[in-house]
Amino acid sequence: MRVSLTVNDHRYDLDVEPRRTLADALRDDCGLTGTHLGCEHGVCGACTVLVDGVAVRSCLMLAVQCDGTGVRTVEGLAAADGTPHPLQAAFHAEHALQCGFCTPGFLMLAAGALGSDPGLVDDPERLRELLTSNLCRCTGYEAIRRAVVRAAAAD
Repeated sequence: MRVSLTVNDHRYDLDVEPRRTLADALRDDCGLTGTHLGCEHGVCGACTVLVDGVAVRSCLMLAVQCDGTGVRTVEGLAAADGTPHPLQAAFHAEHALQCGFCTPGFLMLAAGALGSDPGLVDDPERLRELLTSNLCRCTGYEAIRRAVVRAAAAD
């Protein structure tokens, strides 16, 4: 099937099998390997991207479902001149990563959440619930929470 995706403000016209996931299309057809595949069951969140501003698990979404949409991956967070996104800068400042495998998913999850509800950080319980929807085996989440709060304050 022919699909057209706008990924990080670049148009991709792709021929994909009907059952090809968005994650596979991004990684293999678009060459954007920042979207990580972990569980491939929608549990870990490493594959989280934004589709029309909404955080989705790209391992559960089919590429054909995204025809005509705008997709933003971790490669599209930084400014065109390379200036890190406030979330990227905050993750660095707060040491909110160790192995880094889950980081792209957390960055995109937080970018989508803060984009739709910047006041999320004012409610610790809601922020905790959001962040526990992605899995991290290394950090214990506290540094990630601090980074999201820091990024929200920077905007």
